[in-house]
Amino acid sequence: MASTVQSDAPGAGFRLSRMTPAERLGLLMLVPYVILFLVFVLYPVGYGLWLARNPDSYVKLAADPIFFRTVINTLIFLGVGITLKMIIALFLSDFFVQDRWWIRILALIFILPWAVPSITTILSVRFMLNPEWGIINHAIFALTGDDGPNWLNNPTLALSLAMAVHIWKSLPFWTLILVAGRLAIPSDLYEAASVDGATTFQKFRFVTWPSLRTLWLTCLILSTLWSLGDFNSVYLLTGGGPADLTHVLATLGLRYLRLDQVDMSVAAVVCAMPLVVPLIYFMMKRLAK
Repeated sequence: MASTVQSDAPGAGFRLSRMTPAERLGLLMLVPYVILFLVFVLYPVGYGLWLARNPDSYVKLAADPIFFRTVINTLIFLGVGITLKMIIALFLSDFFVQDRWWIRILALIFILPWAVPSITTILSVRFMLNPEWGIINHAIFALTGDDGPNWLNNPTLALSLAMAVHIWKSLPFWTLILVAGRLAIPSDLYEAASVDGATTFQKFRFVTWPSLRTLWLTCLILSTLWSLGDFNSVYLLTGGGPADLTHVLATLGLRYLRLDQVDMSVAAVVCAMPLVVPLIYFMMKRLAK
């Protein structure tokens, strides 16, 4: 009688003894992922928050002029870099969606900067910008007879070049995503628009954009999140210099680590959370619709 009551109790169907072999196998395969999540995600995040628990770390961080400059750099990097990247990707996707053999060859070349590792591509750009033996200054000297500028010695110019490298490196990926989105749009819609006498702009406004809007917005949010953690574009090109004036939040933590200020290093990373959490919430809420 007791066993009957126990089996009829709420949740009894979820007991391990009541699971089918397939459910047991699924649970068994889930265990490694849970362990990996606890070890490599939950523990590092929790430990980092524990290191950054001291309010004095944030007081010292706010008093550091490099931190204020870094926040401004990060906002410029995200606002200008991501906006340009996603707008360019939107219009390039219209170019690469055309079915011509030479466009397919250009697409292969276009993908290479994204496919090749960052160390190779970004350091090659840094070598090209070297004021003494870089190929760009050599070309300027050959054409004008004057020495080229010291590209990475000007903070504004160096940060602009870091944004340009970031756009150049990640643009192919987002362009391919939007190309896939365009290919999913039924061609009947464009044919009907042509019959109605729609111009190219009207086709984009009333057919392409409504179909791509959700995908483009999702890509914009994901690109913002990934760009916020982009360490390579800035560090490999400028190293945060000159005089630590081109740091972004992703690279500032390393500066404090080199100064043996672990608490401030983690606090600098935690300061990005007010931007990250709303973006994740908005993206998940948007996708839930």
